[in-house]
Amino acid sequence: MLNDCQPPLNKGLSPMLMFVRLQAVLLGLLMVSYSQAATPSTNFVVINCDNLGYGDTQPFGSELHRTPSLNQMAAEGRKFTHFYSSAGVCTPSRASLMTGCYSQRIGMHDNPRDGWVLRPVSRYGLNPDEMTIAEVLKQQDYATAIIGKWHLGDQPEFLPTRQGFDYFYGIPYSDDMTARTWKNDGSKWPPLPLMQNETVIEAPTDRTTLTERYTSAATKWITEHQDSPFFLYLPHAMPGSTAHPYVGTAFAGKSANGPWGDSIEELDWSVGQILDHLKELNLAEKTLVIWTSDNGAPSNKNNFQRGSNLPLHGRGYSTSEGAFRVPMIAWQPGRIPAGTECSELSTMMDLLPTFAHLAGTSPDPKRPIDGLDISPLLLADEGATTPHEAFYYYSGAQLQAIRSGPWKLFLPIKPAGNHPHFSAAQPPAPLLFNVVEDIRCEQNVARQNPDIVFQLWTLAEQARDELGDQNRQGNGQRVRGELPVDKQPVAQSL
Repeated sequence: MLNDCQPPLNKGLSPMLMFVRLQAVLLGLLMVSYSQAATPSTNFVVINCDNLGYGDTQPFGSELHRTPSLNQMAAEGRKFTHFYSSAGVCTPSRASLMTGCYSQRIGMHDNPRDGWVLRPVSRYGLNPDEMTIAEVLKQQDYATAIIGKWHLGDQPEFLPTRQGFDYFYGIPYSDDMTARTWKNDGSKWPPLPLMQNETVIEAPTDRTTLTERYTSAATKWITEHQDSPFFLYLPHAMPGSTAHPYVGTAFAGKSANGPWGDSIEELDWSVGQILDHLKELNLAEKTLVIWTSDNGAPSNKNNFQRGSNLPLHGRGYSTSEGAFRVPMIAWQPGRIPAGTECSELSTMMDLLPTFAHLAGTSPDPKRPIDGLDISPLLLADEGATTPHEAFYYYSGAQLQAIRSGPWKLFLPIKPAGNHPHFSAAQPPAPLLFNVVEDIRCEQNVARQNPDIVFQLWTLAEQARDELGDQNRQGNGQRVRGELPVDKQPVAQSL
């Protein structure tokens, strides 16, 4: 409707003037439409470290490692202090990042041969029917690349080039999965291969140069695709799964914390290279960069030589806060408010629907996902809160804990795997922590809050119905990718 203070368009005008005015209005509308259509699409870069702990970098409290690039990224971007992986180990967490689903939904939480983590020459992998972030963005003509560690299947049918990525340069699984005969089934693992697309170009690969080579390959690929919208997934191999991380000569022996610290400081250098390169190409304001870790560090409480999850409780490979809550910084100058912090719960699963929304597309509605759009949190919209009613902590197939609001309830179960609080000899009892106020999970307040325990227990039942539990099939579970038999190694020594 017209504003009451404005005259109708045709009042007091001749037919010719009316025609001229109408032409001007239509031209203005076309100009606005063209301007909106011509707005450059957001580019996306996800930097995902391997086994890096919540407290391993200065923006998240480290006083041991020097991370000036991440300090600058946090100063120019937005720090997320309640950002969650969906698992305490790498294959299921990476499956969730790629698909926006709990790994239990898509069958990537375990398998009969490999357990929780895919091993070389396995018949299992991410089902090609699942839609990855790369495939979602391809709908909008994005160029897509993964440079780094895949770990969602090493056979050709499961490689990233079959899952929406135009380009793959990296290793197909963890840095500790080197040549051997695996005692579990007698399979012979090949030397750790470095691949380009579906071809092995080096075996065994030189692990000391991976961080540097990944960084160089990433900046080169960005340069080559600067004129089109792009998605770059940069999952580093380090600090990794070995007792002593591999590091380049420029950083070896330079930190105050041995190989682990050396690796962290090289990873920080890599972040700086990526951000500086985006600025040099005038792409910074067009590019959303997410920096995070696939899960918490495997260190015990005071063993900083395998990382630090402080001030959180617990270690990686469990359902502790130290395993599931990971550091995250979001950066896009001019769009994400600088020097800000978000304490609302968000997850890796949210990246897929969020990127889809920002790119003007959507996931496949026929295949339900668990992630939700967190763009209001990224952009710090006034009053934005977590879109999640509940978040679930699984250990393989077993549901062990649930979070809703500030509350985390450990269910009274006999643990089937690693547990941060229970042992096989300990009688199970509900444990309730306020993980906002009691960040170290030291005060069990279950007895004082029976109503909250009941509410979370009810939400846990919903998870079991949908995603399953130990010896219980969920209504929403889908099948993992599986070949008829175990295949051949992707490479012998070159």
